[in-house]
Amino acid sequence: MTDTIGQTDDFLTPVGRETLQDRVYDQLRRTLINGGFAAGDMLRIVDMADRLKTSTMPVREALGRLVSEQALEALPNRSVRVPLITRERLDDLERARILIEGRLVALACHRLTTEDLESLKQTNRDCEAAFERHGQDVGPVTSEINQRFHFHIYRAAGSQVLIPVVESLWLQSGPVVRAAAHIHDEQGGLAATNHHWTLIAALEARDEPAAVNALANDIGRSFDLVRGRLDAGEVAA
Repeated sequence: MTDTIGQTDDFLTPVGRETLQDRVYDQLRRTLINGGFAAGDMLRIVDMADRLKTSTMPVREALGRLVSEQALEALPNRSVRVPLITRERLDDLERARILIEGRLVALACHRLTTEDLESLKQTNRDCEAAFERHGQDVGPVTSEINQRFHFHIYRAAGSQVLIPVVESLWLQSGPVVRAAAHIHDEQGGLAATNHHWTLIAALEARDEPAAVNALANDIGRSFDLVRGRLDAGEVAA
């Protein structure tokens, strides 16, 4: 009888640990998603390497990956920058996010358990507490909590295909969310948690159309703030 286990072992190789490039990429990616870079920021390889305490090679490779994902753009002088916020890009990103994330919310609506819903409520309470503790310096903290809230819902949808698509859209939306947060601090208005409570109520009622609408309002809140600034001829970032 053929030794199938032995044959399989011949094709196996040791699994390597996470590379330095992966760690650099993950940190830059998280920073972009959480609004750590503003639209138009120039990301110079030497500066990034110095800040990350690493050599230039993993930074160059990580930036190249982010350019291929459209989170950054390469300029003719071989420098890299965070894309500018234009009306066309803003509208396109909002449309894509509402379409894809709305579908995930619809899929998750009847899959979320009572435990899931209680977890979403606690996450939203954590976000409210963070706003109270940190005031206007709350951005990095609430951004991470907001991401945890949304992706808890999206993963409940059970789509392995759509999750990476949403991650890419969030990566590209980071500068928009950053700009919106600054505008919100200036103008005031409802906090993001208000939209989250509406979304939770719709999910708890298993009201799919209401849940999708609440999600669209939540996403649209940030984009509307930046769109208003662009329409007024001001620099959104």
